[in-house]
Amino acid sequence: MQEIVLEVWGDFACFCQPFNKVERLTSPFPTPSAAKGILSAIYLKPAEFYYQINRIEVLNPIRYISFKRNEVKCRVGDKPIYTDEERTQRQTVALKDVRYRIAASIIPREEFAGREKQLYEQALRRIRNGKCFHQPALGMREFAAYFEESDGQRKPIDESLDAGFMVYDVFSPYDYAVRKKAQPQLSLYHAVMEHGVIQVPPYESPQVLKGGSIC
Repeated sequence: MQEIVLEVWGDFACFCQPFNKVERLTSPFPTPSAAKGILSAIYLKPAEFYYQINRIEVLNPIRYISFKRNEVKCRVGDKPIYTDEERTQRQTVALKDVRYRIAASIIPREEFAGREKQLYEQALRRIRNGKCFHQPALGMREFAAYFEESDGQRKPIDESLDAGFMVYDVFSPYDYAVRKKAQPQLSLYHAVMEHGVIQVPPYESPQVLKGGSIC
C-alpha cells in the first residue's frame, strides 16, 4: 500500500484522553486521531478520501513538563465572559521537544471517480511546499506543529512501552456528512510502542474497539 510519510515536530505537545476534562494529562505519544488531524490540516477532501494511519514513530526522547495555566470555566457563547469571575487555574502535564514520523495511506471512497495517484500527488505537493489549510497542532491548538516530508534518516528511539487502551478516533471514517451538530463515535485500541514504533491497525480491524454514539 502506498504511503505518505512526514515528520512533525514542535516545542510542546499534549495528547489528552477524553476522560481528562479538568487536569490535562498527556499520553506518551500521539493518538491516531491526533495524527490524522495533522494530515487533515495539510490536505483534506472528506467527500473523496480519508486517511488511514499505519504507524507512528517517536524520534525524540519522551520528556514531560508540568505547568499551570489560567483558563475560563465556561464556554464562549452569545453573552460576554467576565474572566475575574470565571477564571481558574488548571494543571497541564505535556510533552516537550517532540518529533514524530507519521506514515499514512489515502483511502479513496467508493464514490471517488478520479485516480488514487492524483490524491497522493496533491498531498505530497502541499507537504513539500509547506502549505496547509490551518496550522497543524500537537494535540492542542496553542502547541503548533511544523512538518516536512520525511527523508528516513532519523531513527526511532530505542524504547518500548505499553500505553494500554488509547483513543483511536472520535469519529467514524465512513461518516463525513456535514451536520449542524457533530455525531462523535469513540473508538479505542491497545497502543504498544516497540523500539519507538507504534503500529496502528486499520479501522476495520477487530483490534479497534468501536462504541456507539456518545452524543
